[in-house]
Formats: sequence, C-alpha cells, structure tokens
Amino acid sequence: MTPDQVIVALDVPDLPKAIALVDRLPGVNFWKVGLELFVGAGPGVLAELKDRGKRIFLDLKFHDIPNTVLGACLSASRYEVDLLTLHATAGSQALTLAAQAMAPLEHPPKLLAITLLTSIGDRQLREELQQPLAVEDYVSAMAQLAQNAGIDGAVCSPQEVAKLRQICGPDFLLVTPGVRPLWSAQGDQQRVTTPSQAIAAGANYVVIGRPITADPNPEAAWERLCQDLAV
Repeated sequence: MTPDQVIVALDVPDLPKAIALVDRLPGVNFWKVGLELFVGAGPGVLAELKDRGKRIFLDLKFHDIPNTVLGACLSASRYEVDLLTLHATAGSQALTLAAQAMAPLEHPPKLLAITLLTSIGDRQLREELQQPLAVEDYVSAMAQLAQNAGIDGAVCSPQEVAKLRQICGPDFLLVTPGVRPLWSAQGDQQRVTTPSQAIAAGANYVVIGRPITADPNPEAAWERLCQDLAV
C-alpha cells in the first residue's frame, strides 16, 4: 500500500481552515471534500485544491429523484473532480441517468455509489431502517444495483470489500471510509479495519479523516501513517 491510496478527509468548516491544513500536509495528494466544507466554503475550495495539483473526492452523496440527481451530477462534473458520490438508494433510474450523462464528457468524474453509511451497523439497519438483510448482504445488493446501472464503483466499509471485489470484479472501484490506524480512536464508525487491511481485502482507496486532521500535530500523524503503510 502506498500513501497515494489514502484520501484524507478535509472535514473542516471553512476555506481558511481547509487551506491551512492542505498546506501543512504537502505529502497528501488526494483530498475528500464533503458536505460540511462544501456548504461552508463553496466550490472555491475545489479551485484551491486544483491549483495545488491535488486530486479531489467530492463526497456530496446526492440522493433525490432521478432528474435532480442527474442535474446535480452534471453541475458537479464542471469542477473536474476525480470522484463523485451519489446514494445507491436513489434507485436504478437515477443511477443509470447519471452514468449515461458522464459518458460523453471530456473529463468526467468517476461515480461512486454509497452502499450504506459506515456509521450504521446491523442493529440500526434492522431496527431503524426496517431492512431485514444483514449489512453484508444489503451492501452487496446496493453495489450490484450500481454496477448494473453503469456506475464506476462503490463506497463501502472495509469489512465488505473482499466480498464486493469477488462479486463485482477487478475493474469496479472500491473506496472505503471507516478505516482507523491501530493507534487512533474508532469514533462513531461502526464497521472498521486498519488501512492496510482494507487495501489487502481489495479496496482501491481508503479515506482517513480525524486520526490525521484532528490530531494536534497532523504532520506527525501523517508521517506515522505513512510509516505504518510501508511495513
């Protein structure tokens, strides 16, 4: 595993904090911009990242009626980011329309379907979402729905990666949040492994946020992570 397979979550509320963190961590090449930062800073943060030669995972998790998802994906594609998320539960029509709209673009983002948020475990899936399937089976069903609609890949927890790699094949992109180095706290994530374990199971990229960005010394935390990956 290499540091280029790590996407660092830029989960801060505004542009100055985001740029300060990016400039403190020049070795990070791939950054995730999620809802908190995009709502707080707007698309200007994407321009700042591109000016610095960074790759961008725009994690906005679109989930709406098909025509709205289509329009949102087209609007987001203008930023020329590398990865863009939408929820698999938007349904096959929304997924298919989004995938078809990206195909003719000169620099389309890779579309990733959210299978199930990594903060949700079996009990919540069963009792709160009223879904009788086990997490692994539900995630597999959502990934297959997305793949059949032409979506490029899926976001899943590292615990489901091996099964999805087997089911969806080598070309389906798998990105895993919910990874934690052994020296970090689990936080609100429910389905976790270490970064190296996730890559070994078949993930293309892992997403890590608070173990680095919330550390009092993010530079040291990043170096520690890189040392872990080199073992």
